[in-house]
Amino acid sequence: MRSLFLTLLITGTVPLFAESRTWKSADGTNSFSGEYVSHNDQQVTIRREDGKMFTVDYAKLHAADKTWVSSQTANVGQKPPAAAEPTPAPDPKAIFDTLCFGDSIETVKKKLKESKAVQTDLDDTYLGRTGINGVYRTRQKIGGLHCELFFDWSPTDTLTEVVLQTQGQTSEAYPTQLKETWAQLVELMGALHGKPVQAGAYPGIKQVKDDMFLPSHLWKLQSGGSGLLGVSMHGGTYLVVVRFTKEKVEPARFP
Repeated sequence: MRSLFLTLLITGTVPLFAESRTWKSADGTNSFSGEYVSHNDQQVTIRREDGKMFTVDYAKLHAADKTWVSSQTANVGQKPPAAAEPTPAPDPKAIFDTLCFGDSIETVKKKLKESKAVQTDLDDTYLGRTGINGVYRTRQKIGGLHCELFFDWSPTDTLTEVVLQTQGQTSEAYPTQLKETWAQLVELMGALHGKPVQAGAYPGIKQVKDDMFLPSHLWKLQSGGSGLLGVSMHGGTYLVVVRFTKEKVEPARFP
């Protein structure tokens, strides 16, 4: 499931290639973006945002995508290009991308620098002066918005918390764009960490108070911690927030 999450996050909704398009699963409940490369009688080959290619069986594609592929006659029968290198198996203890609770600051910096899911516009010299909170963001938008990353550390400088949050949006965006980001993150978190132990509706705007995190979903992480998804308000602007914490949060009655 974690590889599906990263595929969706890396490809996102913003096409990188000229022919990038949105593909849907057979039942229409899941989608991802990628560039059509070729197809044969049984499979279609798609290039991800990071340049890696994979094949999908027709049985797993939506009927509309099958129809679209059938119109691409130029590459019928061609063998799909070989991937440049195999994708390594994901770490089962990873909480987001390749980050794990207990990673040292230097390990986190190294993983962020090598990540295909997040990026920063700052060079290493500047990062040494500012730290990494709020510096990295998801490479692609989720529901039309990037998510910035923030971190918390133990007294021995090991990772205890990762927070993904959108930039603050106006109240007008709360029932539209922010709700779309929230909905896509529900789907992505489910792909990453399975069924939540607590799942609620999108909170009403009147429930959100300044400097308060209002969670709607809770996941138990394989690493032993907890994942929470919800909304927050800061300085009169609204945010969607995902919090990965080493704490074991018990289910509660979320609004």
